[in-house]
Amino acid sequence: MKDFVDLPVQEMLSAIRSGDRVSLARAITLTESKRPDHRKKAIDLLTAAYPFSGNSMRIGITGSPGAGKSTFIEALGMFPPLSQKQIGVLAVDPSSRMSKGSILGDKTRMQQLSRMPNVFIRPSASGNHLGGVAAATRESIILLEAAGFNTILVETVGVGQSETDVYDITDIFLLLLIPGAGDELQGIKRGIMEMADGILINKSDGSNQERAQLAKVEVERAVHLFQAKPSGLPTWVLNISATTGLGLDTVWQQIEHYFQETTASGYLQSRRTEQREKWFREALHDGLLQIITSHPQYTELLSNALRDVVSGQTLPPTAISTLMANIRLA
Repeated sequence: MKDFVDLPVQEMLSAIRSGDRVSLARAITLTESKRPDHRKKAIDLLTAAYPFSGNSMRIGITGSPGAGKSTFIEALGMFPPLSQKQIGVLAVDPSSRMSKGSILGDKTRMQQLSRMPNVFIRPSASGNHLGGVAAATRESIILLEAAGFNTILVETVGVGQSETDVYDITDIFLLLLIPGAGDELQGIKRGIMEMADGILINKSDGSNQERAQLAKVEVERAVHLFQAKPSGLPTWVLNISATTGLGLDTVWQQIEHYFQETTASGYLQSRRTEQREKWFREALHDGLLQIITSHPQYTELLSNALRDVVSGQTLPPTAISTLMANIRLA
């Protein structure tokens, strides 16, 4: 039997479209590969799958470690309105800067959800990619949509305020906070809070109820100070509990309302247009960088520039300016 990567592109696509989960997983692995031959095959597959994509609700979820993102995703995915949908979960785990490894434990954290026949969970390592998502997350979304998944949940690594890339690949952006952590008052949270379409105060049950209500009031006060969002819709703040189900019905109502309003106003389409433009610019940057760093003609130039920077003789901006003055792409 041929390996998946050796199959013709149309056979790959047919397997994905037929609901073959193994083929879908292998296709996502193919897009994550850095091998030049794999990369070319992945681009061919994505090109073939692209006409079948774009018909899902793309929901981004972020929050600090311990906020309960995985528990929330499992609870939301098993909530009755969503349990009837085809749900794809892309969960990104942080990679170690030293070992380059990643735990990829999201299927373990979402045991009940992972056993549901309408759900596909794919953990991926963030690698060296910043912004809270993996480099191939956009491409994974295309493959999931081609496979028929109409609700896609993207969970970020959960490591801080740089996790804004998920905003640029999803339609709605949810931020999870927990009461008593001080998040509602920290100025450093402003950037990510301004981007959020919905802010959820998780773990608002039991002994946390009073603190959760106070956190909600503080977040609402902060939100009122922000500029109006491009969607024209206010940022909503809710108290929820992923473990007890508190507020999940309201969360889903707000998500549905958001999609109805942004579809009718045309904002959803314009947001995706902007996202495609940003993806193009990022791909252009990566492509040009690859040409420069792999071209034999520039090997010595790059080596000398790096040597001068590392030795402290030259500042990086100076080295790059000199380098670019000596590079001719045509």
